[in-house]
Amino acid sequence: MPKTAQTRNTDGGGRRDGLLAAVFIAPALLGFLVFLLWPTLRGIYLSFTRYNLLTPAEWAGLDNYRRMIDDPIFWGSLRVTLEYVFINIGVQTVAALCIAVLMQRLTNSSLLRSVVLTPYLVSNVVAGVVFLWILDTQTGIGNEILGALGFDRIAFLASQEWVIPSVALINVWRHVGYTALLLFAGLQAIPGDVYEAARVDGAGEVRMFWRISLPLLRPVLAVVLIMTVIGSFQVFDTVAVATTGPGGPANASNVLQLYIYDSAFGRFQFGYASAMSVALLAVLSVITIIQYRVTRAGETDLG
Repeated sequence: MPKTAQTRNTDGGGRRDGLLAAVFIAPALLGFLVFLLWPTLRGIYLSFTRYNLLTPAEWAGLDNYRRMIDDPIFWGSLRVTLEYVFINIGVQTVAALCIAVLMQRLTNSSLLRSVVLTPYLVSNVVAGVVFLWILDTQTGIGNEILGALGFDRIAFLASQEWVIPSVALINVWRHVGYTALLLFAGLQAIPGDVYEAARVDGAGEVRMFWRISLPLLRPVLAVVLIMTVIGSFQVFDTVAVATTGPGGPANASNVLQLYIYDSAFGRFQFGYASAMSVALLAVLSVITIIQYRVTRAGETDLG
């Protein structure tokens, strides 16, 4: 049947809207294809080859993966990375949650939010260099304070026992404000009348936190945990700048990303580095899926 003028105008408007949407999406889509999808596919392919950048890639099958399974340095790097992730996620999540709850319950000051976010504006490299000075065993102000208090000086970034906890706390300092603001936004979405009803029933602040804030914050907290876990597994720059040598001392800070970088650009073993990258991608994918399902990140308890 022939279309009416109104139908033709609607169809034309729909096509124009679709074209406009495509124009706006095109830059992001191009960036995704060029800087994410293509490197990922290329890396998966290189993981099955022997490639040193100077000669064409030579097919090697599963040799790189067999080598990875038998590589004690790889497993040591994975263990170091897991240690870092547990410390970073544990301390950062608890601290960020406390900050977010205090901001919600005590003040709505925009200035305070800006102050909380300030460390996140500092790059990881700058933060690593600054804390390298602060925690220096001989002249760092951190050890000067310990000495003035009567404690022994600690080689925070130069000892096997302290290097990973120190790096983790550096990154906690930098990211905790951003994480707190994400959680604060989630707390702001909880209806105020829920708290008012709880107060009428005689609930205190602690009880309201455990029975109202934390359960209703679960979807946001789950997404924040997924983001921070993925970011923690990719730690590189702070370790590279703040520690003594690549992975020092004695590979105590040799996180997986640093080992991948050293294998690729230090030893030109791009095939093996790609295999480790693919393994890291698989680990992160599995962890993310488990986190998403266990925390029910796609569901909310708000009616």
